[in-house]
Amino acid sequence: MRLDKYLAHAGYGTRREVKKLIRQKHVYVNDVLCCQDDQKIDENKDSIRVNDTVVSLQLHVYIMLHKPAGAITAVQDPFHDTVMDLINEQLPPGCFPVGRLDLDTEGLLLITNDGALAHKLLSPKKHVDKVYYVESRNPLEDGDIKRLCEGIEIDGGESCLPADVRRIAENRFLLTIREGKYHQVKRMMIALNNEVIYLKRVQMGSLRLDDSLKKGEYRYLYEEEIERLKNRKETT
Repeated sequence: MRLDKYLAHAGYGTRREVKKLIRQKHVYVNDVLCCQDDQKIDENKDSIRVNDTVVSLQLHVYIMLHKPAGAITAVQDPFHDTVMDLINEQLPPGCFPVGRLDLDTEGLLLITNDGALAHKLLSPKKHVDKVYYVESRNPLEDGDIKRLCEGIEIDGGESCLPADVRRIAENRFLLTIREGKYHQVKRMMIALNNEVIYLKRVQMGSLRLDDSLKKGEYRYLYEEEIERLKNRKETT
């Protein structure tokens, strides 16, 4: 990677600003003063220092957030607090929430700057499982479960892939879907002449919401969690 690109990714300014920083003799590579902004470095091996500060750059970050209701799933929004506002530390450039949870929906949200992983998790062709805890206004009948498991048709004639349902109580259940249609769970309930009164995502692919995280709290993913997400076997 070019030195100026590395410093820009590490938050030292725009490419123009870091070029100036390098040319003004503030940057060291392996303790040797460097004045060439296009110098190639090995970001995994070389030691980069700006004056007396060692530069640390984690190219990809993976954060699990317990999204609360009221936070919008976006990088920025002029009217609402976003899920990114809940991360009270400086993140590398390009971080974004993977997928979208409605304003009133809670639960598991992955924040990363790994676009390739995000694509694997969100692509309709990948059929990644998403598990929701649902509370419905009316009891979920056996016939309703059958329709969901066979692939229910929602408004507009759109068909959903077969879902999995595990009933917890009459109006409380875990619903596993393999798509990400707009307001899908809510529309599925409407198709059953029912209504979602509480919705929480508890799992996406192999990643489960950490029970120790309170609403609005987050933590970085463990290495084994990252590996399981990346090495997921695709289904058809």
